[in-house]
Amino acid sequence: MTDQAAEITDDIRDGIMWITFNRPQARNALTFGMYERLAQLCREMPTDGTVRAVVISGAGGKAFAAGTDMTQFRAFETPQDALDYEAQIDAVLEAVECCPVPTIAAAHGACTGGGGSIAAACDIRIASASLKFGFPIARTLGNCLAAGNLARLSELIGAGRVREIIFTSRLIEAEEALSVGLVSEILPDEASLLVRASELATTVGGMAPLTLRATKEALRRNRAALKVEDADLIVSCYMSDDFRIGMEAFLGKTKPAWTGK
Repeated sequence: MTDQAAEITDDIRDGIMWITFNRPQARNALTFGMYERLAQLCREMPTDGTVRAVVISGAGGKAFAAGTDMTQFRAFETPQDALDYEAQIDAVLEAVECCPVPTIAAAHGACTGGGGSIAAACDIRIASASLKFGFPIARTLGNCLAAGNLARLSELIGAGRVREIIFTSRLIEAEEALSVGLVSEILPDEASLLVRASELATTVGGMAPLTLRATKEALRRNRAALKVEDADLIVSCYMSDDFRIGMEAFLGKTKPAWTGK
């Protein structure tokens, strides 16, 4: 088994594909290979009825996925590195959105950064009572979310709340997530969450597949029509001194001293 295959697993049981982020030692922080494997699974999803729904979750009992593995950012040297990364993330999220069968994010614990973006790209989100959802980048890395990613989040919880959680770097917990429509159900613990995910996948997997597929795609096209240029914003953050300061401070477990440059 390759490292990539070990870090994200897929298993089909009773018509449900279970995709699991499997780096519990790193709170399922996502490597570039894990992102690509998720996109591949979604793009190659069979439409012959062998898979009727997908459940995405995280292993280890502590996190759905705690963002991108920050050690990978140390290799960034040019503006193109930043643009390529955000283009990769956009392509992965689009692959999740375009998956031809319903996707359910079963979020337990930390669901932050790239993990939060993946959950937001799924059709349905349910969570355990331990959910902590957000994008604390203004406190940690000093990077930014691409415009498409922000648009997806704004569609779910509103632009005002997106600004507030990014500006404050706070995490949305379970009850608030339910009240603002980020998730549709809260379960008391991880075990009951996965049981409910299975039940829900069975239910939606039994619906008319073309109806679901058309609905998914129409909603995606509505937002895609508003796509804007954001390359200058991405480069301004990822190529800044502050991005390097934030990355090294996070990895070194110290507080960053922002310069605004």
